[in-house]
Amino acid sequence: MGQLGRAEALRLLGSISLGRIVFTQQALPAIRPVNHLMDGEDIIVQLHDGATLASIVTPTQAEGVVVAYEADVIDPETHLGWSVVVTGYACRVTDESEVARFAARLRPWAQHPATNAALRIRPDLVTGLRLTA
Repeated sequence: MGQLGRAEALRLLGSISLGRIVFTQQALPAIRPVNHLMDGEDIIVQLHDGATLASIVTPTQAEGVVVAYEADVIDPETHLGWSVVVTGYACRVTDESEVARFAARLRPWAQHPATNAALRIRPDLVTGLRLTA
């Protein structure tokens, strides 16, 4: 295993669109698979009304809440690839033009009629591993 630097880890994260967000739900850790895109170094995830993720941070929580985000590409046969974990603060995106811009770029696996918000994760700690032969 080799350590990835911050820039390389974020570049790899931007090369795929599926990851897992880790957050606290009723004082316990919870994990959800989500689609994402990169906006600079920030990770953007879409939200919709009624979703568990929509309830973890409100627009009034300007500083956000601590979350982790993990994504990887690992070959099931060779076990080679990479894994990246980002820890940072998640804030709800409230600017309607930004929400629309992100909605146009994100391709969720299932369309939801109440998709009307986005979550921005600002990376604080970025770690990554490359699995090599």
